[in-house]
Amino acid sequence: MTVAATALPRRTLAAAAVVRGVGLFTERDVCCAILPAEPGTGLCFRRTDLPDPTNIHARIGSLASSPVHPAFARIPPRHTAVVSDTHPDAIVYTTEHLLGALAGLGITDALIELDAPEVPIGDGSAKPFTDAINAAGIRELHPDAALGTITPLTLDAPVTVTSPDGRATITAEPIGADETPTYRYELDYGPNAPVPAQAAEWRCDAAGFVTDVAPARTFSLAAEAQQMQALGLFRRFSPRDLLVIDDTGAPVNNAWRGECEPARHKLLDLIGDLALVGQPIHARIVAVRAGHALNHAMARALVASR
Repeated sequence: MTVAATALPRRTLAAAAVVRGVGLFTERDVCCAILPAEPGTGLCFRRTDLPDPTNIHARIGSLASSPVHPAFARIPPRHTAVVSDTHPDAIVYTTEHLLGALAGLGITDALIELDAPEVPIGDGSAKPFTDAINAAGIRELHPDAALGTITPLTLDAPVTVTSPDGRATITAEPIGADETPTYRYELDYGPNAPVPAQAAEWRCDAAGFVTDVAPARTFSLAAEAQQMQALGLFRRFSPRDLLVIDDTGAPVNNAWRGECEPARHKLLDLIGDLALVGQPIHARIVAVRAGHALNHAMARALVASR
């Protein structure tokens, strides 16, 4: 039997939050303005650099298949992009860290305006976004107002998605109405990998997200970073800007932000990608070795389970 979860108040920003930076893959300068929105708006992007700006909904049905760079045309996605239903050129790339920040802080309604095609990467974490949003303030939309609450998605049976090679899985399990939803990520690159097996968990509280999840940065192995640079990518970044891990498992010209930072960043990606479901998820979610492609598959499966 499906468990009915308590409806939650919708939340938006109290004022505009602005984050400026550079897109990771497009290497374009960008200004990202996260704006208050009316209840029921959901999370929407808008490209102000285009002649006919249109809202781009952050929903799994809006997932873009067009690669940000030709090198990614035949490999699993390295990020999450969304596209307008009516304007195929209105694409926003690398949305996952910002969407993770919004979901982690419990924001249900916001309009994100960008003057370039990609969300700024910052230091590769969600911290620039959580810092800016918390500085702007968060307000609850009045629960008696029209569309003033949002009902979490609940499950009546486990939902599992598995990668084609069977090595990666994500499972969402039903929980009781009085239980706390959790997200868990288990990272395991196998024996002798530079990054050891590790795990991270989030209990869907804003304070825990800010301290434990948001600061965790995206990372790559040194060989991967060199391959990307050989393809003409990452020219505006160095290991001091973004986390690069050498063959011994140590950061290059950088330092860890606490234990299990790689697993905590994968957890951030999971939270951001599952924000594409469009509502809070009242379940226990466990991801093992998953990446963006499997996160997207789980978002689709959860939407299909409604």
